[in-house]
Amino acid sequence: MLADLAMGFQMILDPVVVGVALLGLLAGIFVGALPGLTATMAVAVLAPFTFVMDTLIGLPFLLGAYKGVIYAGSIPAILINTPGTAAAAATAADGNAMARSGRAREALEISL
Repeated sequence: MLADLAMGFQMILDPVVVGVALLGLLAGIFVGALPGLTATMAVAVLAPFTFVMDTLIGLPFLLGAYKGVIYAGSIPAILINTPGTAAAAATAADGNAMARSGRAREALEISL
């Protein structure tokens, strides 16, 4: 059983898999920074790219994209007071006030 667990970690920590997950993260941040595009929509938009990928590559790509969208919803909420996702509505109140007082970078770091 421990050998199977070790093999699973070895497969997940492969540099190609980690790289594709980071690529998905960047794609998710790009899509999620657009106001109104939710994580569900981003995964639906990016899912066709995974049709030609192996399962071990496609799932980390979509997971990275999902996590990127969840973070990126706070970017327009902080900078232009328009929540990118419904979950970023509370971030718009506090984060935009920080951005107007010249602390936008700090607000984005806190939301990360």
